[in-house]
Formats: sequence, structure tokens, C-alpha cells
Amino acid sequence: MKTLTNKNIVLGVSGSIAAYKSPDIVRRLQDLGAEVRVVLTAGGAEFVSERSLQAVSKNKVHDNLWDKEAELSMGHIELAKWADAVVIAPASANTIAKLCHGKADDLLTTLILATAAKVLIAPAMNQQMYGSLATQDNLKLLENRSMVIAKPEFGEQACGDIGEGRLAEPTSIALQIAGLFQNTKLAGKNVMITLGATIEAIDPVRFISNHSSGKMGMALASACAEAGATVTLIIGAISVAVESRAKGILVTSASEMLKAVNDNISEQDIFISCAAVADYRPTNIAKNKIKKDRETVSIDLVRNPDILSNICQMKDKPVCIGFAAETENLLENAKNKLKNKGCDAIILNDVSNSKIGLKSDQNEVFFITDKVCEKIEINSKIIIAKKLVIKISETLM
Repeated sequence: MKTLTNKNIVLGVSGSIAAYKSPDIVRRLQDLGAEVRVVLTAGGAEFVSERSLQAVSKNKVHDNLWDKEAELSMGHIELAKWADAVVIAPASANTIAKLCHGKADDLLTTLILATAAKVLIAPAMNQQMYGSLATQDNLKLLENRSMVIAKPEFGEQACGDIGEGRLAEPTSIALQIAGLFQNTKLAGKNVMITLGATIEAIDPVRFISNHSSGKMGMALASACAEAGATVTLIIGAISVAVESRAKGILVTSASEMLKAVNDNISEQDIFISCAAVADYRPTNIAKNKIKKDRETVSIDLVRNPDILSNICQMKDKPVCIGFAAETENLLENAKNKLKNKGCDAIILNDVSNSKIGLKSDQNEVFFITDKVCEKIEINSKIIIAKKLVIKISETLM
């Protein structure tokens, strides 16, 4: 079975003598159904030719961050977006060190900073270099950033040394890349996620809403779909593309969101309330635009239904997970919400922090149940979502 069918893989080739194996890595990835494009560093070009990689991949080999033709369309950004996964094989000690420090001095390192794709690193170097404290610390740091390390093999090396540091076999590397897309933690589960902001009309042109972008909810949708779940999204106002693998239901107000949730909740195994639902709505919506003919205007508000509480009170409720977007007394407020709403878990984040606020691409959260309170350190919302799916599957399922 071709487990990488419809997957786009960027192969980065850095400066190691093992680079001579890179055309074979391309072929093994193609055998599994992948489309492969190659990024060749200056060091890698010392050991393997651009022409051979181009002939095997049947695509242009990218080797220059400053390629004028490519940069007309921001080539490194286009590659970063195109890739479903990036594999650096071989990964030299120098390239690994640069990745740790976020350097962007060539096309490959710049691409890594710019991509949200999965990243696999396949080290290849002298056994003493591989075993050094610096290299081992660097590899641990990359693992903590959710990069996958394809462990090198033990054996005789080009320099004559015997030890650990030989590049993993091309077939093994290709299979490890395929394994990145075989997350089955939520296989067979139905997951509903509410996301985005609700909009409560004041008159035909004005409304009450909030700053939610929907980025965290959509990242969760992608992570759940990746983990094998069937995902239903109840979508308010968002500023992010909709996950194509999910069923999307568009709503505007809190009342519409509640109805959409109730209409589709019966078959769900997991309910994640990620939307920023307006707590109040105008008691009456003006039929015509309110004119600016007074110094002050009063608007009477009435409470909106609490969607999470309603679902938590169902007789045969799914696993219910809420979000607590707090600005003060963070843990205390989140734990009170967990108890008062009767949900199974709360995901807490500090929206007063602009680095991880409602419009940010990053987040830092606490995953809280009645037995667990675990912090997930600041990272991209995509990575945070993947870690949350693991927590949900291991803790609540």
C-alpha cells in the first residue's frame, strides 16, 4: 500500500558523505507514493550532484535562497507551504546546530523556520561527532520542538571508525516519514469542535463580538483529523482557512451555534468547546440603523445560553472539553470552570499575554482535569494542538 500517496515531501540534503544515498531516499519516498522536491545545501553539493537529484525526483532541485526567479514568489515560503513533511537526510552536525539556534542563512534552514509541516532529522556523521555532548543536547532540543529523529546506525564509517553515526537506511527513513502520517490515537472517533467568535447583532450594521481568530480551534481540527477522527466544526467568525478534512457548519450568533451543536451532537464521542462565545446579546435588535443623534446610548443585554454547560448536562454526554481564556487568577478560574460546568477537561490560556493571545499564531496552555494540571509550554498553535490530542487520547479516552 502506498502510504504517502498525495503527500508532498521536501528532502533536505546537507553536507555529509552520506549524501550519496539521497537519490535512493527520493526513490524510496516515491515508492510509497510521495511527490518529492529536493533542497540541496552547499555542503551537500560537495557529495552529490544536482543533476542526479533532479533526474530522480523529476523536479527542479532548489539550492539557492537568493534565486531571483524563485524569490519573485518567495520560493522558500512556497516550499514551506507546499510540504506535508520535511526530511533532512543526511543531517550534518552543522545543520543540526543551526536548526537549534534558529539560524536562517541558507534555503534549507530558512524553510524549516517557515514551515508548519512535520520535520524528520536523519543525522549522519563521524561517531565521535555524533556522540558529543553538543550534538546529543542539540538533538534533544529538536525533539522537544516536536521534530522526529531517525536514529543513525552502528557500523563502519567512511573515515574507518566503527560506531554510531551512519545514516539510517533509505527504506527505513521513508517508512519513518510514512509513520508520521499514521497517527491513529483518535481512529474511529467522532469529534465536534466549536471555534471562532460569535456575532450578536445590535442593528443591521453593528454587532457585539470579540477578537477570536479561530486559529486554535482549526489547529485542533487538523490535529484530530490527522489522528484519525471524523471531525465536525461549528464555525463562527474566523480569519483562518477551514480544515478541508472536516465537515464545516457556519453560524453567526451564540443561539445559532447552540442549535447547530444540538442538531449534530448525538453521534459525537468528543466535544471541544473552543469558540469564543459572547456571554451576552442585545435584548432587542433594532430594525434600522441606530442614528448618531444622542451623546449616549444604552443597550440592554441578556445572557446567552451556555453551550458547554448544556452539553455537559446531557444524559449520554460525549467527553466534554472546554477552553478557559483568562486574564487573571488563571488556575483558580479554570479549575472553578471545570467544576461548575461539569466538563472532563479544561484547556487554560492567558489571553492577556499578547504573545499567546486570541490573534496570535502561538499559544501556551494548561491541560486540566480533576487529577491532572499539566503545562504545555509556548509553541505554535499547530504543535500545541497535536500535544493536546495526545493528552486527550491518553487521559480521557
